[in-house]
Amino acid sequence: MNKERLLEKLKLTDVNGKTVRALYTEISKACMSEIMETPQKAPAKTVSYFSVEFLMGRMFFNNLMALGVLDEAREIFEEKGFDLNCFEDVEDAALGNGGLGRLAACYLDSAANLGYPMCGYGIRYKYGLFKQRFEDGRQIEEADDWLKVWGDPWSVRRANEKIDVVFKDMTVTAVPYDMPIYGKRINTLRLFQAEGSPEAEKISEYLYPADDTEEGKLLRIRQEYFFSAAAVGQLVKNFVKKNGRNFDRFPEAHVFQLNDTHAVFAVAEFLRLLTAEYKLTFSHAVEIAKKTFNYTNHTILPEALECWDVKLVEKILPEIAHMLTRLHLHAKREWDMSYPVEDTTEMSIVRGGRFSMANVAVYISGRVNGVAEIHSQILKDRLFAAAYRHAPEKFLNVTNGVTPRRWLMLCNSELADFYDESLGLKWRSDLEELWQLRCTNADNLSRFTAIKAIKKRQLAEYIEKREGIKLLPDAIYVSQVKRLHEYKRQLMTALAILYLYFDLKDGKLPDFTPMVFIFGAKAASGYKRAKAIIKFINDIAELVNGDEEVNAKLQVVFVQNYDVSYAEKIIPGTDVSLQVSTAGFEASGTGNMKFMMNGAVTLGTLDGANIEIVQAAGEENNYIFGATVEEIERIKENYDPSEFVEQNLKIKRVTDALTDGTFEDEGELKEIYSSLFEQTYNSPDYYLVLYDLPKYLEALLLVNKEFQDGERFARKQLVNATRSAYFSSDRAIEEYAEKIWKLK
Repeated sequence: MNKERLLEKLKLTDVNGKTVRALYTEISKACMSEIMETPQKAPAKTVSYFSVEFLMGRMFFNNLMALGVLDEAREIFEEKGFDLNCFEDVEDAALGNGGLGRLAACYLDSAANLGYPMCGYGIRYKYGLFKQRFEDGRQIEEADDWLKVWGDPWSVRRANEKIDVVFKDMTVTAVPYDMPIYGKRINTLRLFQAEGSPEAEKISEYLYPADDTEEGKLLRIRQEYFFSAAAVGQLVKNFVKKNGRNFDRFPEAHVFQLNDTHAVFAVAEFLRLLTAEYKLTFSHAVEIAKKTFNYTNHTILPEALECWDVKLVEKILPEIAHMLTRLHLHAKREWDMSYPVEDTTEMSIVRGGRFSMANVAVYISGRVNGVAEIHSQILKDRLFAAAYRHAPEKFLNVTNGVTPRRWLMLCNSELADFYDESLGLKWRSDLEELWQLRCTNADNLSRFTAIKAIKKRQLAEYIEKREGIKLLPDAIYVSQVKRLHEYKRQLMTALAILYLYFDLKDGKLPDFTPMVFIFGAKAASGYKRAKAIIKFINDIAELVNGDEEVNAKLQVVFVQNYDVSYAEKIIPGTDVSLQVSTAGFEASGTGNMKFMMNGAVTLGTLDGANIEIVQAAGEENNYIFGATVEEIERIKENYDPSEFVEQNLKIKRVTDALTDGTFEDEGELKEIYSSLFEQTYNSPDYYLVLYDLPKYLEALLLVNKEFQDGERFARKQLVNATRSAYFSSDRAIEEYAEKIWKLK
């Protein structure tokens, strides 16, 4: 890439009489032209990363930083009287739901920056997840037409590489759009858009259509097969063009990484192509697939471990259903020779008339990895125990990571500049250099404290602009921003806030340091209970913020339409990161890593990557509470939440508020109360919200007390920031490259 030539183009850009959108497109295209003209050597082996989600966020500032021209570009356009911050209003490409899609984006960034050839494959949804706003405290979903205003100048349509994807009842054209990912090498995110009939185009219309009807389930199957088949079809076709039909060499040229179970139809399509189109025997095709595919599991939740009704798959994909059934029989013959019946049943690909996509992935993959030490152990001990007993060599751990470029250098340039001045520039390519920074040095602590104050002020200004709410100055900023799910226990935080509110009203917390609780989350459109929790938190916010006896000490803000760009503001401005999932349920988390990298302490449970964060930064520099995985199994044997609350009267006052008229209820509070005390689709208080609440409150009050010693608390924060190297996605990609992909 010719940096000087690009800067000259930017200098020659005329801003007069142009709309903000026109300038955004012009500058973006100038950058794209330089990227696309950069020569690149073809790799011997390429990783193809299959994911139904890619949560890329805004590309403009990230790409200008990657190209090394962000600061110069700001200066160039300031001289022209134009502020590049106008582009903060550019829509996020919200083509993901949360951590899964954001992780995929971080991995693409790291692979490019480390020089590993890795390309992503997914769907170019017409609409993002959804835009969220609140009406009377309730979540309202609006279509996220992310292309409507700003377009997509960072992608290139490749109509000449379109490919047909065949279903029993229709043929769909998959048209690829390529987004270059710039680093030491230029990799590509290829997203397929479905074209053809109106029915065909529905396939790439929405991310995660509701699957509570047969029609919805069929659409989900179509989506997953659509992008998997398009990607596999093109990759196999290109291989044959270059190498002929010597498929034994395919694993030498290609590695396929399945990012959770959504992409597992790629296995069946690969087998179909090799047997039906290229006439390999089924056994031969399976052996090649075993050397090509790998699988990352991201969850132990049953609803995310996809199982598709055999009859549904047969209805629209009879050949694929046949391939999966053949694979089931092939595996069963292999297992029946030496495995006990109970193990073969547990590992079975066809179970109860459904295809277990996780079992397909585990059987066919050369490597199966979890995404945090505790999660990988749970896979071995529980989720895939039988498979682990018989093939332990294929199971390993690769703890997740986040890119320090977007999540530190871009969103917290003040902290990055401090590191530059203190350590030089080497840390930017080797985050372990941050260990050299002395966290006990008074000057370093003073500088860090000043930076944190700047980021908190910027966050307050951003929230006031977006939400019309002024945050309390000089308060502790405590954030819980993530997908809304019961196991993530936003409800527990809500109940804790209500507890603090009652105590403040009663004058029981005289030395309480002001605290601002910041929430950001979207609930899946069909997830009734998650939506009820959003309404409850907003009701609490209205109660607390409107009470003049309390609102100078306690504030609650639930930001609307939380996305990557919002995260880039919230994370650097946060003092305390809430990571309070029920132990054993959060596979890893990546928000916890972003907060740590920006100097927030973790207040959380021993779950997911929290365990490794505490190991890296020290438990004394974080706040850990709650039942552990081992304790939970014992607790649940005799746990009765009603009895527990009767023995904890201060907790009872909080839960009584759900039913005693403290809040108006149109069904949401009853839904929440039922989840805590009644048998619903889970046992009462299944996620131990009430059980862990007393210890959670102790931890919050300890944070409140220790924050008063500003220097001591800042030291905890700075230790976390400088010990975050392990949680870089650069480290994670290096591990994938060495242990799984065998890349040099």
